[in-house]
Amino acid sequence: MHTKNIPGSHVIIKCAGKEIPDETLYEAAMLAAFYSKGRMSSQVPVDYTMKKHVKKPSGSKPGMVIYETNSTIYVTPTEEMIVKLKK
Repeated sequence: MHTKNIPGSHVIIKCAGKEIPDETLYEAAMLAAFYSKGRMSSQVPVDYTMKKHVKKPSGSKPGMVIYETNSTIYVTPTEEMIVKLKK
């Protein structure tokens, strides 16, 4: 997961091929949005896809990846939610 067109952290959900619960997807999107430059924005777009659709271009900068076949979830990050997730 990564914020769409906004610098920030990547979030990885380990699912071992199982379906990801909606709550887990939402919480992971909140983490990606909160730890991005979109932290103070509302309705931050967060893209997500399966690992097999993520590629690192040769010679690219650290953290730079390209992906395809993605979906987007919109979240408004809150510090309260992040504190809850850290517990």
